[in-house]
Amino acid sequence: CPRRELMSPDSHSSAVKAGDVEQLASMVKSGASINEVDLVHKFTPLHCAAHSGSLECLHWLLWHGADITALAIRDWTAAHLAAIRGHDACMQALVMNGVNLTVQDDRGCTPSHLAAAHGQSYTLQTILRSGMDVNVSDKNDWKPVHYAAFHGRLGCLQLLIRWGASINDVDNNGNLPGTLGKKKSTALTFELGEFMLSITLMQVNFSSNTFYDLAFPAHVAAFKGDLVTLRRLVESGIININERDDKGSTLMHKVYIKSVISLLEIICIHLATPNGVSQTLQFKLTGLDETTEQMY
Repeated sequence: CPRRELMSPDSHSSAVKAGDVEQLASMVKSGASINEVDLVHKFTPLHCAAHSGSLECLHWLLWHGADITALAIRDWTAAHLAAIRGHDACMQALVMNGVNLTVQDDRGCTPSHLAAAHGQSYTLQTILRSGMDVNVSDKNDWKPVHYAAFHGRLGCLQLLIRWGASINDVDNNGNLPGTLGKKKSTALTFELGEFMLSITLMQVNFSSNTFYDLAFPAHVAAFKGDLVTLRRLVESGIININERDDKGSTLMHKVYIKSVISLLEIICIHLATPNGVSQTLQFKLTGLDETTEQMY
């Protein structure tokens, strides 16, 4: 029956993934449940929207009373999925509609644990700003900082420390976050993260630029045009390619700003004249460079 196929959970997910609010509304108007569950992942349309980042569909579902407490496979709420995928706008919408960020999945993980594990620092910041406890524990007494350390998520690690995460708490096996990071060392190792933890422990007054270089090495590599380091960070899984720094900048922002500065350098060279105009332009360019670094 075509009508039954139209209202199947698969059709729900297809409409949501495509961001087709009109099709979704039409299906619900025709009698499909707004909380229909698929048989594979136990996703409701709200889960699908949070997973795929379909913000308009997510807003529509929330506005029309979709169940924000529904659990999918592994006891994930829509907030867990938004945290994993790093869909910050979806997370903000869920928070504004009263989602419970303390709900734990089958391993005891809250959305903050999963955001830290997957390197979604900007989404993690949204969660923390909502009032979530930065030191919440899972079933193994791992806190978000343990997940960030173990997976080498340096941006999340810095963010958690700034929000007051305890780096002296041990898990059920007596592991400190820094110990977990060392065990998980890769080609680039976790030395940067351990160094950041140690200087935080010693309360050494390093400059904000030093902290930035430690926490966001991929952003620094992108800005400097260091393709080798950038590739190693991304391919090793240490850095999420869509990770944002503490001001919301992605790697693409850094590459774009660098390209603009390079273009201005070329312009300065071609506009150089014996009367010293080039020095004036170079001075202005240097000021732009410093301003850019401060902004991003």
